[in-house]
Amino acid sequence: MKVLNLRAAGELVLEEQPAPKAKKEEVLVKIKASGICGSDIPRVMTKGTYHFPTIVGHEFAGQIVAVGSNIHTKYLFKRATVFPLLPDFTCDMCEIEQYASCYNYNYFGSRCDGGFAEYIAVPFWNVVFADDNADYEELALAEPCAVGLHALRQSASKKGETVAIFGAGPIGLMIAQWVDIYGGYPILIDIDQRKADFAVRFGFTDVFAGNSYDVIQFIKEKTNGTGADICIEGTGFAGALESCLYAVKHAGRVVALGNPADDMHLSHKTYWEILRKQITLLGAWNSGYEQRRKDNDWRMVIDCINKGKINLKGLITHRYKLDDGILPFKMMTDKINNPFYVKVIYSME
Repeated sequence: MKVLNLRAAGELVLEEQPAPKAKKEEVLVKIKASGICGSDIPRVMTKGTYHFPTIVGHEFAGQIVAVGSNIHTKYLFKRATVFPLLPDFTCDMCEIEQYASCYNYNYFGSRCDGGFAEYIAVPFWNVVFADDNADYEELALAEPCAVGLHALRQSASKKGETVAIFGAGPIGLMIAQWVDIYGGYPILIDIDQRKADFAVRFGFTDVFAGNSYDVIQFIKEKTNGTGADICIEGTGFAGALESCLYAVKHAGRVVALGNPADDMHLSHKTYWEILRKQITLLGAWNSGYEQRRKDNDWRMVIDCINKGKINLKGLITHRYKLDDGILPFKMMTDKINNPFYVKVIYSME
């Protein structure tokens, strides 16, 4: 099978290797689509993975083409996506099904081989099945969609509330769709005018691109001067977090979601916002996969994909083949031409 092996930072190589076989409790997935996460960019280009070589990619979906001896053959040829976190099932976090907080987890695409390949063997426990007519590209984006839903759920969002989302990239646009589904009012913020314009073309009306002061004024104008009920920081920059604290209403909630680009600092004045406004500051990490919860994040995502309630395919601006190797990463990090993109995937169809 073809794979993209990361042999060193900046060295993503197309190779041939034998396809894996499904062990007793596993299934073999023929991958149809694999998304490139924002976290994959530094992973491939600068920081590397936990060991070399590694097949990168944790956003993927495909068809079950073989099953292990303990798995029923009725699952053959089903369409599915994969929860990419592999918990140890022994720690106290796993006991309460908070797998994202597992103390000793493994992870497809960074700690072990992932989805930039034609086939992958995965534990049956990690498989999330979809309808027979579900779109593979949308299923490949179930993981970031579940991350976005998890962030919104952390805020305890309610119908009628205003949610300001800082960062109009793929996850920000997914969160905005979830706000709509939950009956709220999304406001999208980004410093890149092109992303703001895309969000408008995608169907959102309250969208702003500009500096921190203007953003705060914009949000207050949209909320009759009170501020947003909820602000979600999805960029990983300290300035955006500060803006969230100024733009949220008294007793509002702020969710920190974005992976930090650098050290996060708050000014003395901004810290007072937390105290005087009695803001609730929450963290969001990964997504919820509780098996005892019928509407866990992944089941909610798949249900909405199956029913056509959420548009993930429309976020894809670029498609590459595995044969293209590192080219999509070079495109996304091209500082000279500065190309515009939203979601980039490898398509194996």
